[in-house]
Amino acid sequence: MKNYVQKGENLTLPAPYAVSSGDGVLKGSIFGVAAGDAESGAEVDIVTVGVFTLPKVSTDVMAVGDPIYWDNTAKLVTTTATGNTKIGVSLATAVNPSGTTDVRLNGAF
Repeated sequence: MKNYVQKGENLTLPAPYAVSSGDGVLKGSIFGVAAGDAESGAEVDIVTVGVFTLPKVSTDVMAVGDPIYWDNTAKLVTTTATGNTKIGVSLATAVNPSGTTDVRLNGAF
């Protein structure tokens, strides 16, 4: 197909803020996990699909299949939809308190 560009699982974008490998990156409505370190404005490769252990709001309780959102101010995953960007679903049970959870990213958001 002559108009095909790429699968879109890995994207190279200008980093919206300084990131380290494994950090969540939100650029507009695109969310992914940084594959390397980058300063703000420098190009960074992000992975937009797959399962990642990400830092969470410690008081949030999550069950397998719960929708997960990105709080771009705190740079944490959360169950709070209001003001946050939907990024995928929980693949682990996370209790209060806990610092991380496994999230299946959905590159379609």
